[in-house]
Amino acid sequence: MTAADASPPLDTLEGVAGYLAAAFDAGDPDTMTQALALVARAGGLAPLAAAAGVPRAELAAALEAGEIGLDALLSIMKVIDLHRPADGALN
Repeated sequence: MTAADASPPLDTLEGVAGYLAAAFDAGDPDTMTQALALVARAGGLAPLAAAAGVPRAELAAALEAGEIGLDALLSIMKVIDLHRPADGALN
């Protein structure tokens, strides 16, 4: 999976959650970094930031730089678990 493989629209929380879940499931740090950077520029960043309780601008900067804190990352992972497709797969 690469950042170019984004199948779901990344303008919704569910789309972002599904995309990030697939990137995290891949288990490759480069894939995860690329996915987070893509999400930083996506329309679904605002609902992700709100659901994670992180200011949008702060989250965007951290994702773009690849320097997200563990607290913010754990918050994002909780959101992903709540909003990704039931089977965790992207279609």
